Amino acid sequence: MLIQIHPDNPDQRKIDQIVTQLRKGAIIIYPTDTVYSMACDLMNRKAVEKMAQLKGIKLEKANFSLICYDLSHISDYTVQFGNNIYKLMNRALPGPYTFILNANTSVPKLFKSKKKTIGIRVPDNNIARELVKVLGNPLISTSVHDDDEILEYISDPELIHEKYETRVDIVIDGGFGENEASTIIDCTNNDPEILREGIGSTDIL
Repeated sequence: MLIQIHPDNPDQRKIDQIVTQLRKGAIIIYPTDTVYSMACDLMNRKAVEKMAQLKGIKLEKANFSLICYDLSHISDYTVQFGNNIYKLMNRALPGPYTFILNANTSVPKLFKSKKKTIGIRVPDNNIARELVKVLGNPLISTSVHDDDEILEYISDPELIHEKYETRVDIVIDGGFGENEASTIIDCTNNDPEILREGIGSTDIL
């Protein structure tokens, strides 16, 4: 199913409709402030396992990120970190960054693994944030990659729908996406380090 949603003023009825499906275990593809991504409800174990299968990886090996509405629930999944990290995240988010933080004991249970870290995203995208806000907990998310050797990501939602319509439940058309991913910042040692330079400027460090 392809659902068009205005990126600036998301239709609340459509958001509610998608969240209802997410709670039932739906896998969706949705826009962020970088590339289009695949996601499911963090609290739905079967959906999380299915998403790992779709990516062709074992759940315990998955490097999925948590998509949050803001910083208020991050402590539910991470161990305490320094004030300098909090200030950095506060400056950068919402924005095109993934912050790698030390995970608390709830994260390994989610992934059936000994996972020690977790990626946190708060995208500057109203559709993504509204979904999380209405759902009431983070989405588990991973970027949608292209098979093309030159283009790493697909930016056209209609092409994404053509490719994934039999594999996922909903593709959200929120306009063309970017074809460059987020900047990844490792904050596990309280001394931020750029792991991947993406759309987000590294000048914030």
